[in-house]
Amino acid sequence: MTVLALIRHGATSWNGEGRIQGRADIPLSPEGVAELGALRPPAELGGATWLASPLARTRQTAALLGGGDAAVEPLLIETDWGAWEGLTSTTIAPLAARLAARGRSGLDLAPPGGETPRDVQQRLRRLCAGVAASGRLYAGVTHKGVIRAMLSLATGWDMEAKPPVRLAWRAAHLFAVAPDGSVSLLRANVMLERRA
Repeated sequence: MTVLALIRHGATSWNGEGRIQGRADIPLSPEGVAELGALRPPAELGGATWLASPLARTRQTAALLGGGDAAVEPLLIETDWGAWEGLTSTTIAPLAARLAARGRSGLDLAPPGGETPRDVQQRLRRLCAGVAASGRLYAGVTHKGVIRAMLSLATGWDMEAKPPVRLAWRAAHLFAVAPDGSVSLLRANVMLERRA
């Protein structure tokens, strides 16, 4: 069995402003750097092969957590939020409600010109198929949308009902990847640890 632990990147200025980041290459904020500088990965990720989305905020996070020069993995890039990128959640809410009312919610919620969670799952299936036979431990630094899509893939959550587990964002979420590439949730919310 291969284990893939996913960790969300640290805070950026757009996180602080409540903006949808998507593929915008926003670096960590000074606060994000300071917070991550005081943390380390859980001990059970020792010896992991580190991967990171191509975006600066994930590569910075991996480096600060001790992942060194994590291998860039394009399949871990954040959801493409299309026309919604850069907007705030209060601006998005009425648009998302309109789309949901037209029957395009959950896994098929589609921002204009962007990706759906189902599209992200297709990328994650390719990633899982690629690492399935290795039997190794991977730590991937990625994005909230990607981790939620993986949770959906692993549990069957339709992304409309309440999630099967509430995810903490300063934690690793461990997924088991079977030899056939299928994925299941091993454990969520393995908290990052404070440095001594």
